[in-house]
Amino acid sequence: MSEDENARHHDKMQKKKAARDKIMSGKTIEKGLLIVHTGKGKGKSTAAFGMVFRCIGHGMKAGVVQFVKGAWATGERTVLEKFPDLVTIKAMGEGFTWETQDRERDIVHARAGWEEAKRMIADPDYKLVLLDELNIVLRYDYLPTEEIIEVLRNKPADKHVIVTGRNAKEELIEIADLVTEMEQVKHPFRSGVKAQMGIEY
Repeated sequence: MSEDENARHHDKMQKKKAARDKIMSGKTIEKGLLIVHTGKGKGKSTAAFGMVFRCIGHGMKAGVVQFVKGAWATGERTVLEKFPDLVTIKAMGEGFTWETQDRERDIVHARAGWEEAKRMIADPDYKLVLLDELNIVLRYDYLPTEEIIEVLRNKPADKHVIVTGRNAKEELIEIADLVTEMEQVKHPFRSGVKAQMGIEY
């Protein structure tokens, strides 16, 4: 780069920083967020677990309730179990609904998971609570949507709660602070590649 190009770049970045500093000066609210990861694309739970890792990296306690993937030996669970003082993991399901093929049993597991979730949300020791695949539970009406919305709407003001899974209910999206929809552009599964350790679980 020439001196002229470097000078132009410096001026441009200086202006950008001034604009950014002005925006940031107006961001003063600190609160617990209700976060929803939904959509057909891969990465909803992965991104949520990234926030759990970030939380415990700051020495803050996190709780995880897995509503569907309980039967899977996942890599994230194996890692998080090494931090028992900072993370509580409750794997409540027995697998995806098409695997269990038993609605009554799925409902029993969903209710048990939700009771654990409510306990964690109410417990001031937990800074963040991940409700992994709760959207699937709501999609199949295993739990009343109104009950979940009521609890999440009235969660402690400083508590972060993340809800993952496809087909998030409109009522949940409406009360959430942050909603991300994962869009699938390309997936190896469509080309015959099976779920792989370290990538899908």
